[in-house]
Amino acid sequence: MPHIDVDGKRFELNEEGFLVHPEEWTEAVAVTLAQAEEGIERLTAEHWAVIKFIRGYFLENNLAPMVRKVCQTTGLPLRQIYELFPSGPAKGACKVAGLPKPDGCV
Repeated sequence: MPHIDVDGKRFELNEEGFLVHPEEWTEAVAVTLAQAEEGIERLTAEHWAVIKFIRGYFLENNLAPMVRKVCQTTGLPLRQIYELFPSGPAKGACKVAGLPKPDGCV
């Protein structure tokens, strides 16, 4: 099974690069996932705004938020979210935020 190593600990990933155990997510894991799985060199304040909102919403509701809600809450237009996460909010942002792969459109 694929994995990443962060701070001396191994984190299992599924075949698409999502954490197998989302509860193990840390900010250091996010940085590593962004670099290794999404090709994002550095997470900016805008990246973190999206990541933290998506993660918080997931922890409260047990599902990923709709992309419209991400835009409304962060104040970022959809175009910018795709610039931040080129593989999109469902794949890229949710992956970096440590969420399981969303079933539908995020």
